[in-house]
Amino acid sequence: MISQWHLRAAFAQRLSDMYGREVPAYTTLVDVSREVNEDVLRARGADAERLGSIGRVTAERHGAIRVGTPEELRQVARVFGALGLRPVGFYDLREAAASAVPVVSTAFRPVDGEELARNPFRVFTSLLTPADPRFFDPDLRARLENFLDGRELFPPELLDLADRAEGAGELSEADAERFLHLAVRAFELSPEPVDQAWYRTLERVSAVAADIGGVRSTHINHLTPRVLDIDELYRRMTERGIEMIDTIQGPPRWKGPDVLLRQTSFRALAEPRALRTPDGSVISGALRVRFGEVEARGIALSRTGRARYDRLLARVDEAAAGLPRPDRDRLARDLWAQEIPDSEQGLAAQCLAHFTYHVAPDRPRDGSRPPAGLGDLLEQGWIRAEPLVYEDFLPRSAAGIFQSNLSEEGSRNNDRQGAAYDSAWLSGVLGRDVLDPFDLYEEQQNRSLAQVTRELGLDGTPV
Repeated sequence: MISQWHLRAAFAQRLSDMYGREVPAYTTLVDVSREVNEDVLRARGADAERLGSIGRVTAERHGAIRVGTPEELRQVARVFGALGLRPVGFYDLREAAASAVPVVSTAFRPVDGEELARNPFRVFTSLLTPADPRFFDPDLRARLENFLDGRELFPPELLDLADRAEGAGELSEADAERFLHLAVRAFELSPEPVDQAWYRTLERVSAVAADIGGVRSTHINHLTPRVLDIDELYRRMTERGIEMIDTIQGPPRWKGPDVLLRQTSFRALAEPRALRTPDGSVISGALRVRFGEVEARGIALSRTGRARYDRLLARVDEAAAGLPRPDRDRLARDLWAQEIPDSEQGLAAQCLAHFTYHVAPDRPRDGSRPPAGLGDLLEQGWIRAEPLVYEDFLPRSAAGIFQSNLSEEGSRNNDRQGAAYDSAWLSGVLGRDVLDPFDLYEEQQNRSLAQVTRELGLDGTPV
C-alpha cells in the first residue's frame, strides 16, 4: 500500500518533471537553486540547515493553480486531501494588489510537523471572484459563470480515487499509479484551442481572470523550488540571461534572522498556444500566463511579530514613496535593524516568532531552581529554542508576484462596493475548515512549552 505522504512526494516529483518539460526555464531555475543550496551548505555548514535539512529544502516545492467556481475548489480540496494536504490561511489578493487580481486564495499543505519534514509540498490555490462588481458587470459575470459551469476540470475517476485515498490514508500500488497519472494530467497545459475573442474580453478585465475563465481547463501556473540564498540565485539567473522580475518580494535582506518568506520569479514567458478566431479558424498565437517562482523561507512570526512586520511595511511605503529601488531597500534594512531583534534569542524573548522549546542537556546542575520567565530560561541556558519554519504565504508578496508578471493592469472600478469573501465563507464552500496558520504554530510551540514545564518542574508555563 502507498501512504499519503508517499503519494504527496511522488505527485510533487511528477508535477515537477511535467512542468520542466513544458517550461524549460523552470529546469534552469531548479538547477541554479540546487547549485546555490550546495554552495551555501559548504560555506555555512550546520547553520544552513537551521530551518530544515538540505534533503527537505532540495525536495521542497510549492505549486500554484487557479480555479473558477466553488465546485471546482471543492474538487481540488478532494484531490489534495488524498495527499494529506489541508486548507490553511485565507488570502485576499483583490485587496493586496493595486492592479486587477480578482481572486481569493488558500494554501493546501501538510499541517503535522512530521509530515512537513517528510515532504512539505503545498499548493497555493486561487478562486476567481465573478461576483465582485468592481471587476465584472452583470452581463460579463453571467457569461463567465455560464462558461465555467460548462467545463469539467477533474474526471470522476480521479475524484473517486482521491476520496478513497483520503478516507483510508493510502492506496494500493495500482490505484496509486492511476491516481498519480490522472492528477498530473489534470494540471497539464491543454492543447485545446483557446477562444481568442472570449479570452481577450476577460483579459481586458484581468490577465488572471483570462487565465482562469478564458480556457476550458486548468494548469499548474508556477512551481516553486526553495533556495537558501535568494539574492545569490537572482544574480546567477540574471547572469544566465533569464529575465527576472525587478524585485524580491517580502522582508529585506539584512544581518538578522530570516523571517517569513522572500520570493521572486522569472518573467512570464510567451508560450505558443492554438487560438480559435471568431470565424472558426485556428491560428498559432502566444499567451503569457506561466512563470518560474523561487522562494526563501524564514522563521514563522507570531501574531505580535506579524503585526510589527506589517507596520514596518507601511512605514517603508510611506517614507520611500517615489524613491528608487536601492534607496527603498536601504530604508527597509535600516527600519528592520531598529525594530526587529537581530538574533533568534531576541525574537523568542520578545515573543515575536514561533519556536519549539527543549530542555538543554547542558543546563545548570548546581541545584538552583530554574527561572520562571522564557527569556531568562533561554539566557541562562536552561532551554534551547528551535525555530519553526514559516510554511505559509504573504498576500502582498503573492499579489506582487502576480502583478509583476502581468503585461497590463486590467480594469477595476473602485467606485463599486466589493463582494465580501472571508475565511468562514471559504470554509463553507469547501465543507472543511480553513485552518488559521497562527493557531498551528502556536499549538506546536505550546506543546513544547508544556513539555519543558513538566521536565523542569516549573510552577507554570514560561512566558
